[in-house]
Order: sequence, then C-alpha cells, then structure tokens
Amino acid sequence: MAITGLDEIGGADQTSGSSPTIFFSYSRTDQKRALPIVSALEKAGFTVWWDGLLEGGQRFLETTEAALENARAVVVLWTKNSIDSHWVHDEATRGRDRHCLVPLVMDGVMPPLGFRQFQTITLEVHSGKREDPAIAALIRAVAALHPVPSGASADAIAPHTEKEAFKISRRTMLGGTALAAGAGALGAWWSGVIGTPAAEANSLAIMPFDNISNDPSKTYFTDGLTAELRTQLSRNPLLKVAAQTSSNAFRKSDEDARHISRALRVNYLLEGTVQLVADTLRISLELINGETGFSEWSKAYDRPTANVFAVQEEIASAVAAELTKQMVEGHSQEVGGTANLAAYDAYLRGQEQFDSAVNQVDDQAALDNFDAAVAADPDFAIAHAARARSLTVMGNQYDQGQARRARYRSAITAAQRAVELAPDNARTQSALGFALFNGTIDARAAQAPYDKSYALGAGDGDIVSRYGLFSARVGHFDDARRAIAKAVELDPLNPRIFRQQGEVEYSAREYVASLVPLARALELNPDLAVVHSAIGASKLMMGDVVAAKAAYEAEPSSLFRLVGLAIIARKQGDGASADGSMAQMIADNGDNSLYQQAQVLTQWGRLDEAMATLQHARQEGDAGLVYLRNDPFLDPLRMMPDFKRLLAALGFV
Repeated sequence: MAITGLDEIGGADQTSGSSPTIFFSYSRTDQKRALPIVSALEKAGFTVWWDGLLEGGQRFLETTEAALENARAVVVLWTKNSIDSHWVHDEATRGRDRHCLVPLVMDGVMPPLGFRQFQTITLEVHSGKREDPAIAALIRAVAALHPVPSGASADAIAPHTEKEAFKISRRTMLGGTALAAGAGALGAWWSGVIGTPAAEANSLAIMPFDNISNDPSKTYFTDGLTAELRTQLSRNPLLKVAAQTSSNAFRKSDEDARHISRALRVNYLLEGTVQLVADTLRISLELINGETGFSEWSKAYDRPTANVFAVQEEIASAVAAELTKQMVEGHSQEVGGTANLAAYDAYLRGQEQFDSAVNQVDDQAALDNFDAAVAADPDFAIAHAARARSLTVMGNQYDQGQARRARYRSAITAAQRAVELAPDNARTQSALGFALFNGTIDARAAQAPYDKSYALGAGDGDIVSRYGLFSARVGHFDDARRAIAKAVELDPLNPRIFRQQGEVEYSAREYVASLVPLARALELNPDLAVVHSAIGASKLMMGDVVAAKAAYEAEPSSLFRLVGLAIIARKQGDGASADGSMAQMIADNGDNSLYQQAQVLTQWGRLDEAMATLQHARQEGDAGLVYLRNDPFLDPLRMMPDFKRLLAALGFV
C-alpha cells in the first residue's frame, strides 16, 4: 500500500510493506460496518492491522499479539456486539494499559466498565467518509499518538523550559492577522492529518509582486496591491486561491515554480512586478503552469493611478478568464473599495503596520492611516472595516475601564458603517462580528455577521479561520472543524491557523488531538505566542503536570505563562510560587487579566471569588470572556446558578 502524508507523522518506516501502526479491534459480527473505518484510516496514510489480514487459524497467534504490542494506537469499536466480546475487552485493556487507546462507539452503547473514563468518538452507521466530523476526529486522535513531525522542534509536545522572550501583539490571541512562516519550515513540508490531495484544476497562488519602482519604500504599496488582488480572486467561486501567509512564505525562496506549486497544492502561480511612476501604475504579470514550470500567459498593464481598484478588477477578470473560461458575472468586482488613490494609499500603509505591529506605537500608526483613508473617502467600506478591527484589538490590548469601553463603542460604530456601505463584503461582515463578540461579548449578536462573512468569503483563508474560531467559542464544533480544515487548505503554511485548529480541539475537550496542529504551528514558527501555553493546558487537563509546567515555562506571552504556572504551583503544593505568579500577572496586566485571574481562582478551588471576578470582568468588558462557554479551567463553576446566568447574558445559551 502506498503511504501518503505519514512520513513525518509515523516516522520513516511508514512505507509500503511496513509494520502496522494501528491495531483495529472489533467484533467479527460488525465487519461490514468496520471496513469503511479501516479504509478511512488507510486513505489517511496509516497502516492498519485488523483480523482480515490474517490467514485462517491465526486469530491469536503471535502475529496478533505482536501487532497489538507494537501498535502506536489501538482503535476499539464498541457496539452492541463488541461489548460482550472477551477478545475485544482484552485488546482494549492492552491499549488502555499502553496509553494508546482510541475508543469509538456505535449503536448508542456505553463502553464497558473500566473504559468509561475515556472520551469516545461517536460514529454513525455509515461512517467512513473523511469529511465526516467523527472520522476526522478519529484521524486526528490517531495522528496524535504517532511521533512529532520530523523537522519540528524537539519540544513541540513537551518543550524545554528556556526560550528567548520576544514581543508580540495580543491580536494573535483574538484571531487577528497572520504571522509569517519561518523560512526553515519550507524544507519540512508536512501535510499531517489533512493529507496531500491533488491540486485542483483552477487553483492558483498569487506570489508577492516585486516592487521595481525607484523608491524601495513603496514595497508596502506593492504588497498591498498583491493582497487586494488575491482577495478579489478568492471571491470567485470557480477559483481556489492560496492564502497570503503561505504564498508569502516563498518571497525570498530560490525554489522553482514546480516545487512551490507542490508545496502550496496549486496548479498555477501568478507572478508580477509593480512600478509606480508619478501618476502611472505599470503592472506586468505572468501566469506559470505549476506542473511544467512554463509560462502560460503574460500581460502588461499601464494604467493611471486614478482608480486603483478598477485596475485590480481588470487584472482579476483577465486571470480568472484565462483559468476558467467561464467567468460568473459580478464576482470580479470589489464591493466596498475606493477610486481615491490617497485613501487607498493610506489604507495599504495602515494594513502593513497593523500586520506587523508589536506595540502600541505601531498599532496607533496603523489606526492613524485607517483614519486618514476614511477621511479621504468616507465611503471606503473596507477601510472602515480595517479601522474597526484595529480599534477592537487596541481596546483589548492597551485600554482599561472607561477608555476601553469607549474604544469598543467606536469599533462597533466603524464596523456598522462598513456593513452599511458594503453589506455584501465578507471583510465588513467579519469585522462587525469581531467587534461585537470582543467588544460587547455578545455571542448572539455576532453570529449573524460571522455567518454572512463565511458565506461571502469562503475562498478567503483569514475570513474562514475567523469564522471557525468563533464557531468553536460558541460550541459549534462541527462547523468550526470544517472551517478550520478549509482554512488549512487555503493557507497550509500559516502557523496561526494550526494554532487555531489546536484551540478548536481543546475547546471540544479533545486534548490529545489538539497537540498535533499545535506541534505543526511550532514547526512553522517556533516563536509563535500562545502555542506552548495551549500545549500546557492540554497536558494539564490530561493529568501530565510535569509536561504542562515545561510547556508553560516556554510560553513567550507572560500573561498566559503566569496563568499556567500559578495553577501548577498550587497543584504541586508550592503556595508561595502560586501567589507570586498571580501577583505578577495582576501587576503586569491589571484589569486586562480579570478573566485569567478567574481561571486561576477556579483551579485553586476559590469558586466564589472566581465567580465574582468573572462578574467584574464583564463590567470591565474583558474580551477574555469569549472563552467562557468552553473553557475547561472553569468547569468547577458550571453548575453554579450565577455562572449559568452569566452564560445566558453573554448570548452563549
């Protein structure tokens, strides 16, 4: 059997004819129902042992025992038939004792005594398709029991305790803009759980255009033009467009077109140069066949800068027509743009500053440019949307008390104006959902704009991932998994999306499954914040306090690091260290850490204080409350009437 996508999960021995790494236990009576599950695992790239591989009379010979002992995962299918099978009990017991049991259930049965402490995956009668959320969960759980991907840092699962600190904006915690993938990650391409499907016929990546103007400072304009063109093309339902982070990862790469196309899983690359001279914009484009490396089409555009969006629309139409030959009317026109060059220039400057911001000075500079864009063209809807996102992030990160509440009100007003101007633009709807959810912690109000953003922007990796993260936070885990999986397809080299995928699984209490995408995020960007702490949280909930502590100590974000260390120190009986971490967190973050304070107090068993702190967090508008519905750290509070009332008040119920 040819193995695809498992070399870095299962190790170098995962080749045709290799030893099985999954032992599948079931009742022979259920064989017809078991076969699609075995097939799904094999299609995902795993080598599966099941009794259909044995010759007659070998049921419990050494072949079976060796497969059971050497398996990295023991998958057990509990049904009305198998719960009465002594053989299945014995095999499940060995998987449990070896800490590699993955239990499945059908028929609505409850696993036998001795196996009910394990989380189970519920399968329908006809399960077997990979897009089935249950099968996807099975594949994630099995992958988590295989070794860390090759090329990942050795501490991907249990990190070392010493890491160089660095500054990073908290927007990464809010599902904000992407971080660039590390250059070393390009040589360690890993498809992991999602496999390596063939590139679709009309798939393309828009590579970073080169700025050949005499002014190197105009690179931001070139990058912004590239990003806007990518956004326009992604709105065409006939095209699949690789997202920005993955495309930009190859900015300085010497790899040829064929290698890049394979890595991004696209059939075409669009390359270009941009020259801005006085009032003339000169753009030269080349469409390259990713399979052959040869040029399929090229064209140059000399256009006045009076209407940059019109030039983008013309280019998007030409590229799409070349690829599909059947453009759908209306999909190439950007809604919510501007014909004002000054407004567009300010917007692009602001977007570059927002994407790379690491402190309040950078964020304020971005906001100033978005303000300038709106002042130059009050009807520039996507500038209003960008301004709303900027205000929301700044309110969460820098403000407290009345100043924060005022900032959030301004963000919501800006987002509402953006939607009023361009209701059918995915970015305006996404900005409104983001502002409502983080600014007022109103999950019910945020649902509609997030839903609409997903419907309008299904080809935009950032839009899709934001929707997926919101869906997880409100408990819609099937929607969240589908969206995040789609975001991974669109942006396969974006570490932030893999971190979000880990958060989705953690929120669903699939702690083991969360570790695989988190490891991938660190492989792509070892310095990415809120990944080590996410690993620590999963390890802590799995009962591995030592590994959890090591992970938290490696976390660059002091806020998230101190939460974990305060909880763990108390569990280990070190009250002085626990109190010290809590005091440091409050001193550093003030009311911006109210939600985290409640997490610590809950885990310390001081439930009344924790509940009072959550109420205070609501009064202060602490955006940490977006985690409230699914946070395992708060589980001891869930039966309290005040907690239930708070959930309802925030639109989670």
